[in-house]
Amino acid sequence: MGRDGWKEAARLIDISAVRSHNNEDDVREAVRIAKQYGFINVHSLPCFTALVSKLLSDEPEIYTGAPVGFPGGGHAMETKMCEARQLILDGVDEMDIVMNIGRFRSGDDAAVLDELKQIVALARPNVLTKVIIEINVLTDEEMLRAAGLVMEAGADFVKTGTGWVAGDANIPRIEKLLKETAGHIKVKAAGGIRTLKEFERLRELGVDRFGINLRSALEICYGRIG
Repeated sequence: MGRDGWKEAARLIDISAVRSHNNEDDVREAVRIAKQYGFINVHSLPCFTALVSKLLSDEPEIYTGAPVGFPGGGHAMETKMCEARQLILDGVDEMDIVMNIGRFRSGDDAAVLDELKQIVALARPNVLTKVIIEINVLTDEEMLRAAGLVMEAGADFVKTGTGWVAGDANIPRIEKLLKETAGHIKVKAAGGIRTLKEFERLRELGVDRFGINLRSALEICYGRIG
């Protein structure tokens, strides 16, 4: 595919430097690559959010992203709320909120929903919200139930994973998720997506956004330049 197809693909991909070992140089490099190749979003750990926002201040079409409750989701609700407030002060455009999976798998859907509603309400109207449900630790029934809570909370996206839990691209399971959520919420696929074939298949199925590690994102998009 030609250059236009490559640019279109990059506008669907969030790149990140959110591993424990990622330092300021890594974050700056992720921003540089996003600017060079037109990736839609740069995610960093919260301590670097203000820096990313500043570095992207001259690029209104590239967004500053950061996680809430990352990577496990099991923080106290007030801790998550405090983190979200600070991210907003630091200039975040999009927040990827990790659902409290432990409470969810304990059957405490009411508490999980209340937490999500409060964070989503805090973020609106200026910050887009994606809720990570970590499908690699859920059954299909749990995955669809979790997506239902995310939709009820009013988030903009349901996101499939953090990328910190081992697993492949999960194409058959994401297809089930897309069928359940079609017309109600957008889906961000993340974790285990490494090839152009996987990316294109998920895109055909209706995935709206992707979280892909930097190296794989470059390989996928560079393969589109004729």
